[in-house]
Parts: sequence; structure tokens; C-alpha cells
Amino acid sequence: MAGLRLGPLLRYADGSCATVWVEASRPCTAEVRCADGARGEARTFQIEGHHYALVPVTGLTPGTTRAYEVFLDGTRVWPLPDSPFPPSVIRTSTEDEAVRVAFGSCRWAAPPAGEKDPFGPDALDTLSARMASSPEGERPDVLLLLGDQVYADETSDRTRRWLAARRDLSDPPGNEVADYEEYTHLYYESWLDPEVRWLLSTVPSCMIFDDHDVIDDWNTSAAWLEDMRATGWWQQRLLSGLMSYWVHQHLGNLSPAELAADPLYAAVRDTPDGTDVLRAFAAEADADAASVRWSYRRDFGRVRLLMVDTRAARVLDEEHRAMLDPREAEWVREQALDAPGSYDHLLVGTSLPWLLPHLVHDAEAWNAALCRGEKGARWARFGEDLRRRADLEHWAAFPESFTALTELLAEAGSGPEAPSTILVLSGDVHHAYVAEPHWRAESPDARILQLTCSPVHNSIPLSIRLGFRFGWSALARALGRRFAWHAGTPVPPVSWRKKGGPWFGNQLMTLTLRGRSARLRLEQAREVRGGRPQLATVTESELAH
Repeated sequence: MAGLRLGPLLRYADGSCATVWVEASRPCTAEVRCADGARGEARTFQIEGHHYALVPVTGLTPGTTRAYEVFLDGTRVWPLPDSPFPPSVIRTSTEDEAVRVAFGSCRWAAPPAGEKDPFGPDALDTLSARMASSPEGERPDVLLLLGDQVYADETSDRTRRWLAARRDLSDPPGNEVADYEEYTHLYYESWLDPEVRWLLSTVPSCMIFDDHDVIDDWNTSAAWLEDMRATGWWQQRLLSGLMSYWVHQHLGNLSPAELAADPLYAAVRDTPDGTDVLRAFAAEADADAASVRWSYRRDFGRVRLLMVDTRAARVLDEEHRAMLDPREAEWVREQALDAPGSYDHLLVGTSLPWLLPHLVHDAEAWNAALCRGEKGARWARFGEDLRRRADLEHWAAFPESFTALTELLAEAGSGPEAPSTILVLSGDVHHAYVAEPHWRAESPDARILQLTCSPVHNSIPLSIRLGFRFGWSALARALGRRFAWHAGTPVPPVSWRKKGGPWFGNQLMTLTLRGRSARLRLEQAREVRGGRPQLATVTESELAH
């Protein structure tokens, strides 16, 4: 009899259909049955001995909420027996309803119940507990996970013990994951957390990778990539990372119509074992970043989300360095400018912040100039070493891409059909802040903001707290100008100011978008003496009326 190994995850959901992702213990037919008769089923497909299904659920009615159950070969496997959580539900919205979008990044798996958590309460666990205790209360309509859903290069003690039972950890890559099977263990560790498992079963989610989903500073430079390819373990690690990402995260980002038109998805499902097909796809993606698009678009009524791949789509040649290859950049531009007037809010999900503290921005632009050789070979070698040590790889480290994104946001936000807001949603930097740009030329009509929120659950070293507090200061801004002067970097097309933060903690931001109004709330997971951790509101503000 087939058992439920992982999931269910409610991924895509709109007014009439949804998708539910599961992993089963053996080949079977997965079925989702809703309380009002809506249903769907799919046969599992196989990758590396694991069996997965993405079940399309049809017959849904807009504006309704209905409980659902999961069956494998006719046997009910979800909800779990004696579950302490309310029933998992599929909620479908209508276009005139408010849309609540919760987002964050950087979640290291929480330890099992009863073990001390070195990072403090997990924001997703805490959100789940609040929702479960008040099923009729406020809940996100969608959860955006902006990178570092798993940490392939920073494993827990229990994962290291599991790895040590498989292989000799004295051989590279040591206590980091090496292959597809070890990646699946990371997803079990993270998504079998009871609170997170229930949360992901009842709130639709959109995901994109960042570096730690593969390795720290993934694709930071051409020299870095050359060094990695010279190792004996990198190729297996990268292909396994891309394969596991496609299975566990990417597929669920797509609508049923996109899935039906996806030749890779069809090929994997049409063969008894899709491993070789998927591995060949991953190898091609490694050899030619332009052969695949990980970025995607989702529309929630009059809210448009563009989730942008800022890792695999990079051009690393120093003479043509870009955050996005030309094909990817053109796709993002087309989606942002498609059907002006058809959306009130544009959300741009990019794991790496567009606007950083001024000192960090100037240092990254300066470093990019050094690495291009504008100060000679010695400075270029110094710049490459510094880039890797200091993680200088955000949008500012790709100056032409920074300018192109800035110009695109201004264009999308201008004119009589401009949206009310354009909000750039990011994570990565283990703190939260709000920054607002000001154009040196004519200002756009939309309000444009950088909203950064991380981590969901991870460490926040003292160096990060002190460094980013200083990075926003007037003294740091003056120091940044010295960097710019030394490299002769051009003045950015925008200036910007911090409007809130920096805030440090395990945290989530939530946007409430209704009509042309937008409201932002930041909440942190905090210990409560004698009780369970709770989400505490740190700040709340109107972004647009």
C-alpha cells in the first residue's frame, strides 16, 4: 500500500483550479477530493527512486473555502490520523477581494520538538500555530518563499549524522549534500516539520531559489565557476540541486495550463523512470543558462507577481556581466509592461535586494569595476578575492543590470495606466528594511519601494547587525562615495532613503492589497514566557491609499 512520504503542498490556486504536490512511497494514483465534490487525480512519476505527483484540482468555485483530503490508490492518507490541526483547505478568491501576500526568505530547518533551537522561534512555525488556533482568523492568500528554502552547504547535526552513515565525510563535499538522495533528506527535514507541513498544505506558495539552495555565492563570477568546475564533486551537486529544485519547488510554481504545455513535464511523466530525462535537462541548463527559464509570472486578480531568477540566469563574463541573460531580461520586461492598466500592484520577487544600504551598494559597484580590470590586473585579483569573501554579488554588483531594472520599474510605473505600487520583494541579507527611491529625472506615477525581509529562521550574527546599521548611516554614505570616486563609477539613476528598519529577527512581511491601496506589516517570532512563541507586530504602515 502506498504511503504519503512528504506533502501535501497546496501550490497553485486561482478562482477555478489548484494544484497539490505529494511524494508517495511507491508508484500509485494520487487523488485530491474536496468537500463539495471538486476533485483531481494524477499518476505519480519517478525520479531517482522517489515517486511524486502534482494533482490538478478542477471544479472549484470562486470565493469559496473547502476542506480537502488526499488519497493514494483509494486509501486516505491526509489528514494524518489524530492530527491536531484543522482540516487543510483550498480557498479560491474573487477579483474584487483583498489579496494578502506574506513573504520572507532564508529558512534553516527547525529542530525537532523538545530540542533547543539555536536560532530562536521559526516564523513559519509561529504563523502556522496562530492560524491553527484561529482557523477563521486572518491568513495569507499566498506565501512567497524568496530563496534558501534548504541549505545544501550548511547542514544540521542530525543531517550530518545521516550523511556520515551513507559515506565518508572526509571526502569532498564533506558534510554538505552531494547528490539527489541527500537533497531529498533536506526537504524531509524542512517540510516534515508538523507546523510547516500543515501550513504548506493550506496556504498556496510560490518559490524561487537563492544561493544556499545549491551553494553559498552560487554563480558569483566566472572565476568562481571555473574553480568549482575543476572539483570532482561540483557537477553532481549542481545537477542534483537543479533536479530536486525542479521537482520540489519549480513545478508547483506553474499553472495547470503551463504544466500541460511543458514538454519536460510530459516527458518525465511519459517514461517509467524520468531520472535520465531530468538529468539531461539539468545538464543543458548548466551548459546554457538561456535554455531554461526559472522565472515565472502569477496574477492574483489585479495583483501581478513576477518572480525573477537572479542566480541561474546570470551572465558571468566580466565584459558582459549581467544579472539576467538577454532572453531572460526581455521576458521580465515583456511581463512587466504587458497589458498596462490591467493590474493595480506589481510585485517583483527577486531574492537579492535591488536597493541596498548606500555603503554596500557603492562597495559592490566599486568592486565590479575592479574585477573588470579598470584599475589593472592587481586590483582585479584583489577585487575577485574580496567579492567572494564579502558576498558582493547583489544587483549593485551588476551595474548595467541595476540600471536596466531601475529604468524598467520607472517605465512600468509611469503614465495614465500606471499601477498604484511597484514593490520589489527580497530577502538574503538577514534583516528587514524598507527603502524608497527618488528619480533624478521625472518621477514615476506609481509608488515604488524596496521591501526586504529575512530570515524566516536563521542566525543573525552581531557583524550583520552592526554592519547594516552602520551601512545606512551618513558616515557610511560618505565612505561609499569615496569608493565610487576611486573606481570612477557613474552616479546611479536614482537616489534612495531608508523608510523603515533595519529590523533583526526571525520575521515575515505581509502585504494587504485591496483595490489601489496597499498596507505593509512586519512581524517577528518571539518567545513568550510560559507559552508558545507568537508573532509580534514590529511595524505597520500604509504604502498607498
